[in-house]
Amino acid sequence: MLRRMFRPFLAAALALLLAAAPAQALDLPEGASGLTPKPLVTAKNHMIVAAHPLAAEAGLAMLRQGGSAIDAGIAAQMVLTLVEPQSSGIGGGAFMLYWEQAAETLTSYDGRETAPSAVTPELFLDADGNPLSRPEAMHSGLSVGVPGVLAALKLVHDEYGKLPWAELFQPAIALARDGFSVSPRLAKMLAGSDPESFAPSARAYFFDQDGAPRPEGYTLKNPELAETFDIIAREGPDAFYKGAIAADIASAVQNDPRKPGALSAGDLAAYTAEPRMPVCMPYRGRSVCGAGPPSSGGVAIGQVLGILEPFDLGPAPFTPEAAHLIAEAERLAYADRGRYLADPGFVAVPLDGLLDANYLAERRKLIDPERAQETVTAGTPPVIPLSAFGRDRTKERGGTSHVSVVDDAGDAFSLTTSIETSFGARTMVRGFLLNNQLTDFSFLPEDAAGRPIANHVEPGKRPRSSMDPTMIFGADGDLDYVLGSPGGPGIIMFNLKTIFALLDWQMDAAQAAALLNFGSTQDVVLMEPEPAWDPLAASLEAKGHKVRRMDMTSGEHIIAVTPDGLEGGADPRREGVALGD
Repeated sequence: MLRRMFRPFLAAALALLLAAAPAQALDLPEGASGLTPKPLVTAKNHMIVAAHPLAAEAGLAMLRQGGSAIDAGIAAQMVLTLVEPQSSGIGGGAFMLYWEQAAETLTSYDGRETAPSAVTPELFLDADGNPLSRPEAMHSGLSVGVPGVLAALKLVHDEYGKLPWAELFQPAIALARDGFSVSPRLAKMLAGSDPESFAPSARAYFFDQDGAPRPEGYTLKNPELAETFDIIAREGPDAFYKGAIAADIASAVQNDPRKPGALSAGDLAAYTAEPRMPVCMPYRGRSVCGAGPPSSGGVAIGQVLGILEPFDLGPAPFTPEAAHLIAEAERLAYADRGRYLADPGFVAVPLDGLLDANYLAERRKLIDPERAQETVTAGTPPVIPLSAFGRDRTKERGGTSHVSVVDDAGDAFSLTTSIETSFGARTMVRGFLLNNQLTDFSFLPEDAAGRPIANHVEPGKRPRSSMDPTMIFGADGDLDYVLGSPGGPGIIMFNLKTIFALLDWQMDAAQAAALLNFGSTQDVVLMEPEPAWDPLAASLEAKGHKVRRMDMTSGEHIIAVTPDGLEGGADPRREGVALGD
């Protein structure tokens, strides 16, 4: 198995170019640094933070039985499939990090979906060669990739699991049979969805016969999913990837009345999850590690941290000077992401070049401390010429969840899991929803200049992702933090905000999760609309930034490993909780 024997390294001495002097904090009213944090949860032995209380409770039950971090993560994911179906499930994919304390080993796992063998680069083009509308593509069989989360979870469980595979499904089976109460978030998501965009089986489950969505508090039962879980629990993932379940998935995709897709039973049988090398970057004397390609998360975050390492980001969150530097560094990283990041099995991703200290120093020189760049373009990292790829303008959406776990042995699991947009392809098979992850590919295979887009559709290829399960290690090599968030391309911004909050501004896990969501794509600065941050928005606009105020629904789930035990923080923007003993 491919793995990295890991001893975190100290931050390298980077040239201090354009370093900004320490800045004065904004004069904000008390509590204005973000939403009101959920209570900081402490524990001595083990902890899980998950996006729904029932999922966290299932994971905690496994930890209390002496289960490992992966055992708890699997139990939580199965319950999330049921109670948070808009975000993740066994019909989707995931990226994972696993830390084995005794061996000091960090391993990354890729459970990303793959494109069917029969697709072509023109998958999302109409008869005239024009891109389909996103709703037309997303809510159809065209968008469904081979689900990967079960295969990846089994790969990790085979290595690190302590409890029997079948035991991990029991909480979800009981809830599916007996029913669960529709949460406020699920009810809100259903109320904002068009029932006609759902395939018939999903529409009948989530809406009544008149098209009214299941309301908050409604007891929703899913006996089909209970039966599916029971089969997978007894027979393992082969029951999902081969045989009757696989045949039903393929049939649902190929016979989708909205637009049929190409996914076949053979595609499911051929799927394999992949161990990958984690991507690690020194920052503030620690090492920040995330997922590598086909995820863009670890690389983009590593670039931003490498660019910002010489700068002082100030004593408090988001001074105007620090916010400008962060925005400019993120713009540079997103520009490189859009050109170079894709499935490394199909594209020669210049991973080392993108994280090269000299390359990042050259990118850093582009930052003017006083003025935003009018336009930002991709750089030319070592080895790969700029002309090799065109810019990918894929518009990702976020139907994702995150689970963080630390067990009694000090092992840790960070899982970011997704079915892409809310409710995925809106097709239900045997009680679970199928993903629409193929819309994370570029709809166009090449740009206007005829250059191939690295992230274009190809048979068997994994679409680029922003999912980035993250762990942070101290200079002594010990695990300090486990974290991650949903949010589509915003995951990169949300995780960076959290890293700055923890390492630069010395916030605890609950405060970091609640802190203002702020960040920049290649073209625009995004920030939440709290009035207390109006002065910051104005200062950025004065420097030439385009600022868009909008709700940014992250779901940061953080565990801090301290000398006194574990501290957990759950994002107040979602229904998640931290639980531990």
